[in-house]
Amino acid sequence: MSAIEELVAEFAKLPGIGRKTAQRLTYFLLKQPREESARLARAVAALGERVRTCSQCGDLTEADPCAICTDPRRDAGLLCVVEEASDVAAIERAAEYRGLYHVLGGRLSPLDGVGPDRLNVARLLERLANGTTVREVIVATNPSVEGEATAHYLERTLHERAPALGVSRLARGLPVGGELEYADGETIAQAFAARRRFPGAGGAEGAGGGAAA
Repeated sequence: MSAIEELVAEFAKLPGIGRKTAQRLTYFLLKQPREESARLARAVAALGERVRTCSQCGDLTEADPCAICTDPRRDAGLLCVVEEASDVAAIERAAEYRGLYHVLGGRLSPLDGVGPDRLNVARLLERLANGTTVREVIVATNPSVEGEATAHYLERTLHERAPALGVSRLARGLPVGGELEYADGETIAQAFAARRRFPGAGGAEGAGGGAAA
């Protein structure tokens, strides 16, 4: 196999990259100065050499424990459980959550042979058992079939192991900038279920549970 074909094959293994895109990337690099290609190669090599998994939360980091786990300004009473390290980055970009994280490293998928033993669940239970100060676990798995199954499993397991622990799930509904006419029925139903009253409006805040009268 030629050097060009080898690189095309490697690019094509990346998610969302087909063979045609892999070819375009390869020929693009061939048109660049050699130093540009060398810089990219060094950056890729550095991933394997410097990036590791945080022994506490499972996030990807260059220092163990990671910067979030060792930040004294974070609220240690809140623990947000996510599927992948990329979810941590997404939540951090919102700059709204100031607690700690726990990365599962995937989601339950029986058809793919992924059970609880393949996820970072045992470490989560250890964190909650060893003199923890956690008062609430926020389950932030994706709103997919597998993500929902994972959330239900975690909720059931956590309530069995720590009945006094607060367990919550991220609200779901209409996205910012979205339009009702393009939303599916499930999304609209979730938006009604997770609706909130405006401050000062009559009744308790956080109505929830069914459509408004």
